[in-house]
Amino acid sequence: MPRRTLPFDPIVEARKNWENAGWSDAAAGMALVTSVMRAHQILLARVDASLGPFNLSFARYEVLMLLSFSRTGRLPLGKIGQRLQVHPASVTNVIDRLERDGLVRRLPHPSDQRTTLAAITPSGRKAAKLATEAVNRDVFEQTELGEKPLQQLFEGLANLRHSAGDFT
Repeated sequence: MPRRTLPFDPIVEARKNWENAGWSDAAAGMALVTSVMRAHQILLARVDASLGPFNLSFARYEVLMLLSFSRTGRLPLGKIGQRLQVHPASVTNVIDRLERDGLVRRLPHPSDQRTTLAAITPSGRKAAKLATEAVNRDVFEQTELGEKPLQQLFEGLANLRHSAGDFT
């Protein structure tokens, strides 16, 4: 069912309601958080539509790209989790799916028997290349923001992520 476009911004209305309820100190933050959550929904839908033809979720795509950018095309599963900031169980699940589709394979670490490596396959490289062309065209190049606002938004969100401990 097609979504109907509203004749007003519901987040602006919510902010007014917050202020009218006496929560003026929190109104700007509420509007920001709600806007980011809605933007996340919009962007995730675009990413899903772009990656869907390749049978990739964003998590699976991120792993393929991380492996394709690595020097050797392989990384320990633990390092993948650290770099993507996800729980080890999530990495295992993503690698299971990618391996089942022939896009990565698990390898023993050459010097640490406790460590398993994920290695991108030639099919994985091809899928990553084609998916990147699509997601670049359909999502990353279509943000509806100019270069300066895009950079400012990125920097503001980087500050939030830094203060939350994402990086030093």
